[in-house]
Amino acid sequence: MEKHRNVLQVSGLNVAVKTEQGMLSLVHNLQLDMKPGKVLGLVGESGSGKTITCLALLQLLNQKTSQVEGSIQLNGRELNGLKPKEMRSVLGKEIGYIMQNPMHTFTPVFTIGNQFVETIRSHTDLTKKQANELAVSSLEAMNLQEPAKIMRNYPFQLSGGMLQRVMIAISICLRPSVVIADEPTTALDVTTQMQVLKELDRLRTECGTSILLISHDLGVISELADEVAVMQKGRIVEKADVFQLFDHPQHVYTKKLLQARPVLPINEQMKKLVI
Repeated sequence: MEKHRNVLQVSGLNVAVKTEQGMLSLVHNLQLDMKPGKVLGLVGESGSGKTITCLALLQLLNQKTSQVEGSIQLNGRELNGLKPKEMRSVLGKEIGYIMQNPMHTFTPVFTIGNQFVETIRSHTDLTKKQANELAVSSLEAMNLQEPAKIMRNYPFQLSGGMLQRVMIAISICLRPSVVIADEPTTALDVTTQMQVLKELDRLRTECGTSILLISHDLGVISELADEVAVMQKGRIVEKADVFQLFDHPQHVYTKKLLQARPVLPINEQMKKLVI
């Protein structure tokens, strides 16, 4: 039984924010469960509530202007209501977070190395040299050239795609129990996308890490996810095995999402080439 215990169990999650007209509900009675080594894809149009759900799970919403109700359990430990200091010990070590916009992730006045090593040493007993070696090897795993040089660079000296890979390396280097990846392949070319997906797949295979994968790219979801949850207007309207969802969608909104995928037209001449 222990082997199949959920790493992350979310029950009855409701998120509301304060407005001039009162409290506005954004997420409604959300239920999620994630098992070790599995990837749960979360899809939906922009504004459906995917990112706000992530922030709620990570307790990163402003407590003065938002309200989070429900249960968020990580390995049996309740996260909802934890004090910021307690939550800081969880973030980065037990939960990794790959943010959507890498350009706004890093502090511009510190080098990549300073920020990477600080993250590692705040959660481990590694020496500065050991943390530096771990950081360099993590950057190498993300197919970044001259990682030692990158450690000396400032964020503005790297492209958006490079920063994205650095952020992923930081998020997964300590082998957390759960990784929440919010559009992890944004701003990456196809080759680098495959490298990132390969690294995430290795993380879940070798370390048993559970991954919550948020993406507008249904190709990315179909490549990596085991299950898919479809979100519309703050609600999960359908959840199914990835093959079942893509081959036999049940909800009308899911069908519209799948129909919105661009399809390459194939003429008769191209058919002959394929055959």
